[in-house]
Amino acid sequence: MRRKDWLGVLGFIAKLILGLLFISPLLVGLVFSFVPSRLLNNLPDLETVLGNLTLENYKWIMGYIPIFRFLGNSFVVCAVIIVVQVILSSFAAYAFSFFRFRGSKILFQIILIAMMIPAEVTVIANYLTIQSMNLVNTYAGLCAISLLSGTSIFMMRQSYMQIPRELKEASLVDGCSDMRFLFRIAMPLTVPAIASLAIFLFISAYNMYFWPMLVAQNTDKQTIQIGMAMLVGTENVEYGHVLAGAMLSIVIPVAAFIIGQDYLIKGMTSGAVKG
Repeated sequence: MRRKDWLGVLGFIAKLILGLLFISPLLVGLVFSFVPSRLLNNLPDLETVLGNLTLENYKWIMGYIPIFRFLGNSFVVCAVIIVVQVILSSFAAYAFSFFRFRGSKILFQIILIAMMIPAEVTVIANYLTIQSMNLVNTYAGLCAISLLSGTSIFMMRQSYMQIPRELKEASLVDGCSDMRFLFRIAMPLTVPAIASLAIFLFISAYNMYFWPMLVAQNTDKQTIQIGMAMLVGTENVEYGHVLAGAMLSIVIPVAAFIIGQDYLIKGMTSGAVKG
């Protein structure tokens, strides 16, 4: 083999080892989720682990925790947030990209400044507002604070800035309205950015913990992250149950990230040069 080929093989091996090191905690957690909790109080050896693999932890999760109810609630919240944010951020980004109106630059700068404000700063005011509107323990209350964000507007604006202005002018000459141009031309041209935004929103909404803990006070509206927190007791922790629940809850976001990672990278880098 030539020197260049050897370097390629060594590079692949190095990347493989590095990747395995990064996912090793996940692999260890997956294996230990099949080991009875009583054996996990002390770190078991490999022989003990391989000789006691069982579905006991998963059967316990299915029987005593309404995990499918929690997953369903998380999916409802994620779906509402993704659909509403994509539509509203597309409208706002289209206006900032193609319309020229007084104060547009200042308004966009205000949106960028709002992106720097931590969510924890506004959580009390948001909760009081939701409470005054009687939206506690409702899907609307869970989704209300995440229906629009400066990050989504910024991402979509950067994507729309890549569309040639000549295309917009030609469509106007042909009698195409702004709404038709948005839905028939602009949005189809920015599918990678929309897919990236949808994946980003899904992972963020799926992993929400603090806000659902405040708003969803009944089991019927609690999400998967709140349900998994119930597995951690105040005195004795059943590590097998916790690991089984973690594996069930982590499968979906990991799969979404793996499937859409190309779109995620394209969407994050779109508009990085021009804008």
